Amino acid sequence: MISQQTIQEILARIDIIDVIGGFVKLKKRGSNYLGLCPFHNERTPSFTVSPAKEIYKCFGCGRSGNSISFIMEHEKYSYVEALKWLAKKYGIEVEETYASDEQRQQMQVADSLFIINGFAQQFFSDQLFNTEEGLDIGLSYLKERGFREEVIKKFQLGYNPEQRDAFAKAAVTARYNRELLLRSGLVVNRNDQLQDNYRGRIIFPIHNHSGKVLGFGARILKTNDKAPKYINTPENEIYVKSKILYGSYHARQAIDKADECLLVEGYTDVISLHQAGIENVVASGGTSLTPDQLRLIKKYSNNLTILYDGDAAGIKAALRGLDLALEEGLNVKLVLLPDNEDPDSYVNKAGAAAFTQYIDQNKKDVILFQLDIALRDAEGDSNKKAAVVNQVAETISRINKAEDFTKQQDYIKQCAELLKIEEAGLHTLVNKYIRERITTMERKFPLEEARQQELNAAQAEASGYDEATFNLLFRDELQEREFARILMEYGNRPMNKEQLVAAYMISEMMDEELIDNPEVVKLMQEYRRLLHDEQPLPDKQHFIYHSDTQLSAFAVSLLNFPYEESERWKTAFSQSSGYQKKLFEQPYEDFIRTLGEGNEQQLMKFLKMDEDHTHEEVESVINYLKLKKVRKMLLQNQEDMEKPHSSTEYETLHRTHDHLKQLEVELTRKMGSVIIK
Repeated sequence: MISQQTIQEILARIDIIDVIGGFVKLKKRGSNYLGLCPFHNERTPSFTVSPAKEIYKCFGCGRSGNSISFIMEHEKYSYVEALKWLAKKYGIEVEETYASDEQRQQMQVADSLFIINGFAQQFFSDQLFNTEEGLDIGLSYLKERGFREEVIKKFQLGYNPEQRDAFAKAAVTARYNRELLLRSGLVVNRNDQLQDNYRGRIIFPIHNHSGKVLGFGARILKTNDKAPKYINTPENEIYVKSKILYGSYHARQAIDKADECLLVEGYTDVISLHQAGIENVVASGGTSLTPDQLRLIKKYSNNLTILYDGDAAGIKAALRGLDLALEEGLNVKLVLLPDNEDPDSYVNKAGAAAFTQYIDQNKKDVILFQLDIALRDAEGDSNKKAAVVNQVAETISRINKAEDFTKQQDYIKQCAELLKIEEAGLHTLVNKYIRERITTMERKFPLEEARQQELNAAQAEASGYDEATFNLLFRDELQEREFARILMEYGNRPMNKEQLVAAYMISEMMDEELIDNPEVVKLMQEYRRLLHDEQPLPDKQHFIYHSDTQLSAFAVSLLNFPYEESERWKTAFSQSSGYQKKLFEQPYEDFIRTLGEGNEQQLMKFLKMDEDHTHEEVESVINYLKLKKVRKMLLQNQEDMEKPHSSTEYETLHRTHDHLKQLEVELTRKMGSVIIK
């Protein structure tokens, strides 16, 4: 376990823009930064980072967190591993202390898989370079393919011996967990014995963004009709094939520098091009392009050039994922290599200079290329041509970002000429597909909202409560979250002469049973403990970077920033709200100085819109929760009144009812709300 002193030093050094900016291209927008979310498929940036609050939030997928949770989520690290990554980044020496059994049990399976993969990579490399079988079979094969030792070592290639359990024995001897070894895909269980899954194969480690091994690809060397040529790591906690591009770790800087990503199919294509000095290249692994892979490319460049074999299968493969690439806003070009050539063979035959020249001279626009292929197939068939028109219109409709409007219009014009149809007609058809997509998206949310309202009404009816009362009692998640937010953000502020906001709120909310959200209760309990021990109260950063990841995620979710007030709006429009009394209560000299020329920024601080409303917010949320308690007591009292009682007991229940109704009236008056009947 990392010592608290080291953790505090790391937290003091963290710069969230510096950390996230290493993975996501960020642009400054006002006081925040904006970029494309690395966690979901989006065309326009909705991933926002706030340096002031030290948190990030994606308003597309809802992901949010701090610098540590970003590293944990993006790199699949544990909390401790993320701290070590940050410590290394900022040159901080990590001081470790003994970890308890409970803390040890909380370690993620992903940590163990990374460790096992690291051990496996070293084992395979050692077998390749330091064993007779590895040298005679594995290394000789790679050298026959033209790979030099420096590039073999750069990509950490290896060899798994023919022996059935060479790696399995080494891993068991090194005391690696049997279940985790099976989960990693490196071994299989046959007759209750662990055997190597990749025996007799060349091993290609697959790295994540920071160079850790996620999994492996393995190529068979002997001719075997029953065995597949390549096998890959099965999907697990760290290896998800649809989110991986082979070579991205080694290519990221070159792609950024060239502002172009070359996409090929195989591992050897990537390695051969790197050896030739063409480093801005990644491989899809022979699968259709996925949104996650395209999003990974777009992190480094908007320009994607797909290199595929020139045969029919290569053409078909090149066109897969085209619509997804267009939706991502990528500028996609296609290069079909000469027949019977792949990038590996062609760069070795032609050389790096000729290969690069061929790419530059043979780039084709994929939409126009797709149209050309489709028209050849539909020649003379009016029904097929009509299908081609619809297909092209639907494809062009996916180029629907505002900044790509001109590109879309150019495609409509060029495609109309090739199709020999009116440009206006194609334009209308493209707009039809755009409207259909927008309508589908708009329908989704109202339907979900309607379903939720229907569910609420059904639950209210089943419970015997009217819907408004049911919502007050059981649907007050927002008010509970507001209580936690105020406690976290304003807890250290004075509420009155005797109490801080936190002490006042905790004293007013003695009944924790009113709170349904367990995170809110946990937050309250931490404040209650600190107040009881007379300890300094924490600020919001304490919870943002809390070691309890659930509490940390909850704290971040409370500090979302969907809107940012621009200085222009504040200056031009908000002064109509007037100024605070504090402006006029200043000493005369300070008042005149504030109004003087050049002190506009100082004057802006006295706008009414910037007035501190902490007290009102505190009272509002407490009154709401008190009203919830009163309503609960009213309902309980009403249930009691329906049971048989003595006259004295009835009188007590009626007096209780009247008293609670008075409290209800008073609370609703304070809140400015209407009593629910």
